[in-house]
Amino acid sequence: MIDLGRLRALHAVATYGSVGGAAEALGYTPSAVSQQLAKLERETRTILIEKRGRGVVLTDAAQQLAATASQVLELVESAELTLEEQRGQATGILAIAAFPTAARGLLPAVLPRLIDENPALDVRMTESDPFEAVAAVTRGEIQIAIVHDWHNTPLTFPDELSRVKLGSDPADVLVPASHRLAGKEFVRADDLVGERWICQPTGSICYEWLIRTMRKAGVEPEVAYSIAEYQTQLAMLAQGIGIGLLPRLGRGPLPDGVVAIPLHPAPSRRLYAVWRTATARRPAIAVTLAALKSGWASRDTA
Repeated sequence: MIDLGRLRALHAVATYGSVGGAAEALGYTPSAVSQQLAKLERETRTILIEKRGRGVVLTDAAQQLAATASQVLELVESAELTLEEQRGQATGILAIAAFPTAARGLLPAVLPRLIDENPALDVRMTESDPFEAVAAVTRGEIQIAIVHDWHNTPLTFPDELSRVKLGSDPADVLVPASHRLAGKEFVRADDLVGERWICQPTGSICYEWLIRTMRKAGVEPEVAYSIAEYQTQLAMLAQGIGIGLLPRLGRGPLPDGVVAIPLHPAPSRRLYAVWRTATARRPAIAVTLAALKSGWASRDTA
């Protein structure tokens, strides 16, 4: 009989295109994945991988077996969901992905309650950009992702995913206290012409939002400082460097020397919890969604 763990390793290599990618997704070392494939070759008496350059490729036989493995793993997951549903108890691994400010501003209040009320649930969490998190949920690596988008930069959700909106998170323009705009009641996009921005790296959803918003106002923003972490952005602002636009969730108290100014029209990002529709009947999904909704309603908005 073919070992299920070895089939899972083969399926991961087929999905991610390399032993290294499969190892990262499965939480193994590349050596462990290679060993699983070698054992599967002996078990099936079939050549499954061939060396090509510094990597390996799957043979035609391996591709066929990987397709079968996908079907087998879906059946196993369905059986596990049925058993968990019958028990009516949240059990097993529940992997959550969240973008950094949700991880800081929402989950610290949600996770302790979720863990305390569901002792049989193995809760795990990782930070991830919304684009990556949606893909991870689609692949089944993550059970629930907390993601965000903006009205002019919407996320695309595959048909097999379900989502619920948790709420909206306003954002403000942040400037050094010595800045020419620091005393204004609010600003508009054309007030920001010629400013040097601090922003997330190219390709992130916040970067795309900034570019689209300012261009719509006829302004081409100059992103002079590409910084992923908001706390680092705040440290730069406190030293009188650049301006930024930071959402309020997870922002925390502003350091001395930094001023928040509302931007009109007021921008806000939409927060969602996302999961695979096929897993919706899992008790672990239900209790986690309930905890997230409760946590959002009672979060510290200071």
